[in-house]
Amino acid sequence: MLARQSPHAKSRDTIAATLLAWYDRHRRKLPWRALPGSMPDPYAVWLSEVMLQQTTVPAVKPYYEQFLALWPRVHDLAAAPVDDVMKAWAGLGYYSRARNLHACAKAVVEQHAGLFPADESALRALPGIGPYTAAAIAAIAFGRRAVVVDGNVERVVARLFAIDTPMPAAKTAIRARTDDITPDERAGDFAQAMMDLGATLCTPKNPACALCPLTASCLARQSGEQERYPVKAAKVARPHRTGAIFYLRRADGHVLVRRRPPKGLLGGMLEFPGSEWRSDFSQSDASAHAPVKGKWQRIAGTVEHVFTHFSLALTVYRGVLPTGAATPETGQWIEEHMLDSAGLPSVMQKVLVHARGK
Repeated sequence: MLARQSPHAKSRDTIAATLLAWYDRHRRKLPWRALPGSMPDPYAVWLSEVMLQQTTVPAVKPYYEQFLALWPRVHDLAAAPVDDVMKAWAGLGYYSRARNLHACAKAVVEQHAGLFPADESALRALPGIGPYTAAAIAAIAFGRRAVVVDGNVERVVARLFAIDTPMPAAKTAIRARTDDITPDERAGDFAQAMMDLGATLCTPKNPACALCPLTASCLARQSGEQERYPVKAAKVARPHRTGAIFYLRRADGHVLVRRRPPKGLLGGMLEFPGSEWRSDFSQSDASAHAPVKGKWQRIAGTVEHVFTHFSLALTVYRGVLPTGAATPETGQWIEEHMLDSAGLPSVMQKVLVHARGK
């Protein structure tokens, strides 16, 4: 029986050269990716990388194009009202990214004369830019050698080296192995090649190993256990929370909304008033959380939504106030027909549909 050949038997340069040759033939065409021979735009790279965090390429494309149409330069984004940025981001999720995006644009303009720094440490000092994003910008936008590891790269490297440690503990070893094979030249293309390989061939299920340029070096392929990697840790049950939400309509067609605190879940986004979301919430206590006292109609069914760390079920209550009614201290009135374009987060869009009875 032949011994399995370790990727260590191939030099870093050989693996990189093989992958880059494949990339030159099969690279994906993406709206934020510079054409071959063209200099990447750091603003476009940064914007796309922030949007792509925890979000798929198809979901990001229309948002990216809309943002560039509204704010074609970092100066334009920095000068925009933060509420406009949040509104344009609505539906993309993970809303702290939008607030950090705006803060980062302002910092680049105010601290760096509108030019993104090329150094990873300087990039990490900017709002909303963590280790991965800093490495991606440094490599892709500026050609610096940086170790870029996203979910696709994790999968490729875990399979290439058959890393048995379960995730997320395996991240340290995966980063070290990625460092081993990252070349000094064309580091940005190499990072994008790894991402493309993971997205198109080295997929979570049914990877197309026969088409992979690195198949001869892949330990997972040699053992026939490609889909075993990355090794997943035992699943932890997602907590479930419930709450009450109030759709208060004034007789003149205005609806009461309020803005969430700037930090935390859905930070700075508009919402309909309601209770805290808790695992032990009781609907018998719902009226204590209503924005005003009065008659409330409980709408049948619940609004279901799943966040990263918990699932949520909201019971919706509908009420009506006469024209000219006072506004609660924490709320504001918005014309009902404007709610569809108000930049509500996804869970509140569901509440809106449920409250309207559609």
